[in-house]
Amino acid sequence: MPAPDDLQIQQARVLVRRLARLSADSIWAHRASGLRAALDKSLARIDSGEPVDAAAFEYLLTLGHEMLIRAAEEIPA
Repeated sequence: MPAPDDLQIQQARVLVRRLARLSADSIWAHRASGLRAALDKSLARIDSGEPVDAAAFEYLLTLGHEMLIRAAEEIPA
């Protein structure tokens, strides 16, 4: 099973921080909490040297980016 690369790991760390900063008024903040937990768990496994499926990790990154985009679309101009 291929492992996530260093860039994906960096992106995940940034994504977790950004998802945590979503406004509590946003429906996306609630939805993001489960995704943040999944990313945190994967990052903890990587940090401890355990294998993580790169495809599943990439899917979590994609979902996280989509959530950030949707949350940003809710911000009034």
